[in-house]
Amino acid sequence: MPVIDAGGCPIHVEVEGPERAPVLMLSNSLGTNLHMWDDQAPTWAKAFRLVRYDRRGHGKSGVPKGAYTMEQLGRDAVAVMDALGLAKVNWCGLSMGGMVGQWLGANAAGRINRLILSNTHSFYPDKAMWDDRIRMAQEKGVPGMVDATMERWFTKEFRERAPERIAVMREMFLKTQLEGFIGCCEAVRNMDMRDTHARITAPTLVIVGTKDPSTPPEAGKEIQSRVKGAKLAELDAAHISNFEQPQGYVDTVVGFLKA
Repeated sequence: MPVIDAGGCPIHVEVEGPERAPVLMLSNSLGTNLHMWDDQAPTWAKAFRLVRYDRRGHGKSGVPKGAYTMEQLGRDAVAVMDALGLAKVNWCGLSMGGMVGQWLGANAAGRINRLILSNTHSFYPDKAMWDDRIRMAQEKGVPGMVDATMERWFTKEFRERAPERIAVMREMFLKTQLEGFIGCCEAVRNMDMRDTHARITAPTLVIVGTKDPSTPPEAGKEIQSRVKGAKLAELDAAHISNFEQPQGYVDTVVGFLKA
């Protein structure tokens, strides 16, 4: 699979599905890699040209030092599109992937056909929360954060019902390099995209998890209210809703893209 140069940072990309099908580009959450979409990929790749990539600082992509910005991460996504010769894509991003999607929808509107913003936020007024998370990462490393992260990402019922699934996500989180994790935390802490939502013109779907403590339903509903004509879908899940409700997530996304 290709490795694409994005301003000096190598970005690992995987592409599958029919060459002439509509493109669906996926963007993962903080602390995961492109394999967080493995449950959905086989189904989506039948109807779409599926593009998955590891955000800088994650997976097999490069890990530049220093704070990242949402603009930088958005431009990485545009670099992937350019390198693959993709004029327009349908975008589905979860959590941080949804934040990058908001940047693209407002600043690269001509590249987005339909926009799916899942379990995401546009602004954190409490910067101290992210400062604390960065400090904890520096002091304890990624392994010292995994238990609390799994508790935020998944409901107690799902963690008890599917420990083997939680083990998959734990392993993915533990593979995240510390520099990349911190760089992305700084991008999230510093973002404020509230005033850019009026520039989003692509048909938009906001997905919220009804039990999501990280990006609560109110955050998604606020984004929906700011994006003209945006629709809302709710899933009975916590933060990583595509992992906790894989079939419901597939159906929700496909229903929107084919509407």
